[in-house]
Amino acid sequence: MTVTDSPKTSMLRRQLIAAAGCCALAPSLSLSASFPSKPIKVIVPFPAGGGTDVLARAIGQRMSALLGQPVIVDNKPGANGVIGADAIAKSEADGHSLLLTIASHAIAPAIYKKLPYSTDSDFVSVSLIAKYPYLFTVPASLPVNTFQEFIAYVKAHPGKLSYASSGTGSGPHLGMELLNTLTGMDLMHVPYKGAAPANNDLAGGQVHAMLNNLLAAAPMIRSNRIKVLAVTSAHRSKALPAVPTVAESGYPSYEVDGWYGLFAPAKTPDTAVALLADSVTKALKVPEVLSRLSGDGAIPVGSSPKEFFDFFKVEKIKWAAVAHKANVTVD
Repeated sequence: MTVTDSPKTSMLRRQLIAAAGCCALAPSLSLSASFPSKPIKVIVPFPAGGGTDVLARAIGQRMSALLGQPVIVDNKPGANGVIGADAIAKSEADGHSLLLTIASHAIAPAIYKKLPYSTDSDFVSVSLIAKYPYLFTVPASLPVNTFQEFIAYVKAHPGKLSYASSGTGSGPHLGMELLNTLTGMDLMHVPYKGAAPANNDLAGGQVHAMLNNLLAAAPMIRSNRIKVLAVTSAHRSKALPAVPTVAESGYPSYEVDGWYGLFAPAKTPDTAVALLADSVTKALKVPEVLSRLSGDGAIPVGSSPKEFFDFFKVEKIKWAAVAHKANVTVD
């Protein structure tokens, strides 16, 4: 037997279904309406005054204006970014705790025998902020003026030359190891605690090469204490248009970019992640932020969370292969 609702009953049923639908949407709507509800903390896992810190403060100021809450930068340096990343991995996943970091975050899983967190399960990607080339730099006193001449010089002096990096497991470290593999060079790695002391010894000739960033290297370049032979990106840098790429210099498969990216703790609500990513994209259109990036020769990106997730996955695979081949490990 078929039972037919009366018009009054049908109307009541439609009202109940509509009410249930509204209840189901309520948490999402509530979150988007209330987030952010307190100051946002951005951990920079490197010392104050460095390139990552300066960018975090510039972009944080704009995000604060867009989101209506203070954005507080908290420096937690140590272990090439691991200490600061661990603090975020263990933070509350409500969108109010963020990590602004660099390529070393993708390298760490490949070189550390034991990390206190998992880059796969303890973080969610928010946005790839910007990418920048490294500069292949040498002392001004070294008798070479092109990347090809440098390779020939190294091979004419086997086992006698070294390269500096800002630390074991950094992007410049692994980027140089990849160059060693591709070119057949035999440069010894000399790690430093930061780019400043490394550049001092590079200018003095105690080490013979270094992958630099423009911000750190600019004073030495301007004073003619070091010289730039190539850039590591796929295309020439707008900041140094006369300098060829490594790819142009005979190694077309070589492409290494530094980058800045924003992460949140895993299980941070999607609505909060989306709002944060949108605020990054908008902040990257502000002249002050663009000026800061240009000082690093960086190109603004402002990706979606999914685009950054895909990029980060490829970075991890790439650097794991380099670390394995070069046998780079940290206890």
